[in-house]
Amino acid sequence: MTTDTHSRNAGEDGTPSGATGAEFGAAAIAPKEPAGRNARRNGAKTKPAIKENKLPTVALASEPRQTKAAIVEAMLSRRQGASLETICTTTGWQSHTCRAFLTGLRKKGKQVHRDKNKDGESIYRIGAATPAKNGA
Repeated sequence: MTTDTHSRNAGEDGTPSGATGAEFGAAAIAPKEPAGRNARRNGAKTKPAIKENKLPTVALASEPRQTKAAIVEAMLSRRQGASLETICTTTGWQSHTCRAFLTGLRKKGKQVHRDKNKDGESIYRIGAATPAKNGA
């Protein structure tokens, strides 16, 4: 009497022992769970929109937002002021944009002063005029 491996553990109808024919056939035919992009279309569970345990957090603004305009104004408010080249490198703006920003400050009512340093480079400042040299 020869027995093959399937018939050793099989019942009379060829199904594994302990399994009914319906369970054995269903397991062999059932498709795998959908994954990826088509998971929702094929009936997979979706995640809940908001978790019940976590409350939404509100970001508190401890400092005002640091804009390029605020940085330039701070540079111009310093005692030594700022050159056009310094403003360009700090902000990443081109020179004509920096000059337009200075014009905008003038239009807003700020007093923008231009002086020359010993190299002949223009230095811009905001605020009170620099004191006159030699009492002219």
